[in-house]
Amino acid sequence: MHPFASYVLRSYYAATGWNEDNLYSNLTRSSTAILDFIVPRGLNFSISKSPNALFKTTYSMTALPSLNGSVGYIFTSCDLNLTGSADVRLKDMIDRFRVYDVPHRPEAKEEIWLAGNRVDRSDYLLYGRLHIPNGRLDALYSKRISPTLQTVIAAISDPVSKRSRPSLTGDKGRPDAGGVNNMMVSLQHDVGKWCSEYTWSADDGMLGVRVLHNFGKIGPASELLEDSGDNVRNQKRIDEEEAMEGGLKGRISAGAEFYFSAKEKSAGVSTGIRFTTLPDATPPSTHFQSHTPDADSTLVSGTQPPTTITAIFNPMMGHISTAYAARVSRSLCLASRFDFNVYSYESEWTMGAEWWMRRGSKAVEPSSQHQEEFSEVVQHPDTVQGVFKARVSTNTDISLMWEGRVRSMLVSLGAVSDLTSRSSPIRAIGLELSYFSSE
Repeated sequence: MHPFASYVLRSYYAATGWNEDNLYSNLTRSSTAILDFIVPRGLNFSISKSPNALFKTTYSMTALPSLNGSVGYIFTSCDLNLTGSADVRLKDMIDRFRVYDVPHRPEAKEEIWLAGNRVDRSDYLLYGRLHIPNGRLDALYSKRISPTLQTVIAAISDPVSKRSRPSLTGDKGRPDAGGVNNMMVSLQHDVGKWCSEYTWSADDGMLGVRVLHNFGKIGPASELLEDSGDNVRNQKRIDEEEAMEGGLKGRISAGAEFYFSAKEKSAGVSTGIRFTTLPDATPPSTHFQSHTPDADSTLVSGTQPPTTITAIFNPMMGHISTAYAARVSRSLCLASRFDFNVYSYESEWTMGAEWWMRRGSKAVEPSSQHQEEFSEVVQHPDTVQGVFKARVSTNTDISLMWEGRVRSMLVSLGAVSDLTSRSSPIRAIGLELSYFSSE
């Protein structure tokens, strides 16, 4: 389950028109949602409130295995009319498998003039969180500099934490004498076809560059919304190719990253590629796009299920990772990943599943006043009640988790087990309860 702060940040990006999915760091997001879901540990509570459209507060407490908590505040320059946990779309709060839409160039914000002067300002978000009782402080500042440029500054200050600073070469490193204090500055430039990210970390003087390129034609966001009526039935998408027998129709994205640490005198590099099917490749006559809160944005076509295939290669570490994820039915998504190291010959195979639990649905004929708009039978989507996730890998770990809504609260319940261990087959178990309101 996404924390309330992450939910606000994603809503802020959506309100300002920023595409966070067009980043190299999110290249494997579709398969990661199934294969790397985080199981809650211990007993966790969180309560959040949105007194107005600009300001939000959030409080959290962990009762087990130790007692601690945190207080957070969020402020945005633009209105975010968020709904409460009782009415929020459940899929917006859960990290899940998705086939993301075609990247497009971000559009400029509408100009506002008053008495001959431009009064609109760049959008920004401020977030701060204080952990109790250790006094750790987290901060985040995101500002939209231009329609295609955004900066993100993240900082952490933990005066009592002592840890061993790891190096990029994989060594355990040397222990720190003091706490953790670090600031990371990121500059993101997205033009749709290309997206680049430049990062600097103050802790170890690390500089990083990430680049992602989307092959094929792209168009402005306004063109992507014009997919209704006869225009869709008679015209192809701007990035759609002729259908090929026995194959999937989609697009390819490729990227790379390079980072160098001045303090550690080490560097790293990786490259990756992703193939994903078109999110609206199904002909309009075979499915109905509903605007209800819990409706699926994409239904499974009989000839082309939503699919994502990725491959990541780190030549310096010798690590290769390939992943495949697909929605095999309306409620079931499957994923598989194989990791291999060409130097040590170590490998790991991970499999995962995502099953959405729903209420029953029924088909009804449209009313007479909408006969001209809908000429076919409309299938009313059922309501999503929750999702069950499972993951198993060759390292003997088995993880299970259920996420859903109980009355007005969002609930996450999960466990991690190791069936090869007779003394402690269950490694961890946890329950997380979250409630937030907008009144």
